[in-house]
Amino acid sequence: MEGGYHRSIGLFYFCGMEILIQNIKGLVQVREKSPRWVAGVDMAHLPVLENAFLHLKDGKIENYGAMEEMPLINADEIINASGRFVFPSFVDSHTHLVFAASREEEFVYKIKGMSYQEIAAKGGGILNSAKKLQQTTEDELLERAMIRAEEIIGFGTGAVEIKSGYGLTTKDEIKMLRVAKRLEENTPLRVKTTFLGAHAIPKEYSDRNDYIKLIKEEMIPAVAAEGLADYIDAFCEKGFFTPEETEDIMEAGKKYGMRPKIHANQLHISGGVQVGVKTGALSVDHLESMGEEEITALQNTDVMPTLLPGAAFFLNMTYPPARKMIEAGLPVALATDYNPGSAPCGKMPFMLSLACIKMKMTPEEAINSGTINSAYAIELQNDYGSITKGKVANVFITSEIPSYAYMPYAFGANLIDATILNGEIIRSNFFSIPE
Repeated sequence: MEGGYHRSIGLFYFCGMEILIQNIKGLVQVREKSPRWVAGVDMAHLPVLENAFLHLKDGKIENYGAMEEMPLINADEIINASGRFVFPSFVDSHTHLVFAASREEEFVYKIKGMSYQEIAAKGGGILNSAKKLQQTTEDELLERAMIRAEEIIGFGTGAVEIKSGYGLTTKDEIKMLRVAKRLEENTPLRVKTTFLGAHAIPKEYSDRNDYIKLIKEEMIPAVAAEGLADYIDAFCEKGFFTPEETEDIMEAGKKYGMRPKIHANQLHISGGVQVGVKTGALSVDHLESMGEEEITALQNTDVMPTLLPGAAFFLNMTYPPARKMIEAGLPVALATDYNPGSAPCGKMPFMLSLACIKMKMTPEEAINSGTINSAYAIELQNDYGSITKGKVANVFITSEIPSYAYMPYAFGANLIDATILNGEIIRSNFFSIPE
């Protein structure tokens, strides 16, 4: 069989393989027919097949079942997963993975008691990242983002959404989105892209309406002309974009085929949830600040509430009321919000831990949120997020662990022994990698 380094990110892989994983202690998230999502009480159900096999062929899930029913399979590679669990790869449906530099100086400001808004007023926050990104070339951005791509793959992620929003000029927003597209070309990740020009108002705009006009009349058409964005987003929050402005921008994006995904209710009850429902958003994300009205507004809609507990953890804020939403019959998705300012962490297993520890979600609910529901949040539920025949062969194999609940329980441990994306073994402790 052939092997090598996966494109240019330095991950060793074996390609063109037919893979059989056998003696699996627990095959997690097995669904004969994949739902678009799971919601309410159904989120507590996580189908797991014990003592199982999984057959991967031509980059797809070919077959699975109980070991005693396994047919004769002449695979190129046979992996003994005794004592281990196999999960579908995580889908991280909200990230800002492309950025120029870290912002640990603001981390120190937070420790000393400054608020998010105070740091922004000091020239920090989103505008700080924008200044750094505008001074960074596209190739430099790609080189730095590739390191983060390798990182999240190691954490079990196989599909990811990446936003712009640190450019805040037409040229630099396009630069970010080009980098996101190049990441998909140069890594095994499936990437969805979101235009977030409405992330903040640059300081040089004394009239905010001039910048909003730029977004609608120049940025959106330019992004659409290159086919760079699947979605459009806005930071609907006090001090950033009002509900009326957000709705206006979302409708402008929809005219160019970009479906809304809205930053909503992170710092305050901002009206972002209602705008998401009104504009037919695919998801509303953050939701740290939620009242009964917002939960009611989401019921009987197609909008996925997406929770980003890494941001609440890092900013020491109130966590989204996951239990109330689930008890109201809603689905919820989990994502990292990986970004340099408020959530510098792309580790989906840690999001599971925060969901369980801080939001009182069960392991089953958390795993459903980070796989099948987060796949829906970027329209990938037909190909990712569960162990279903015909879906893309994106899975990871754990180390020897006692149960799948050990994944969120052991929040500091590295529990992934092998990663398989698109039917290729990207990294593995089962093989000796040639020098």
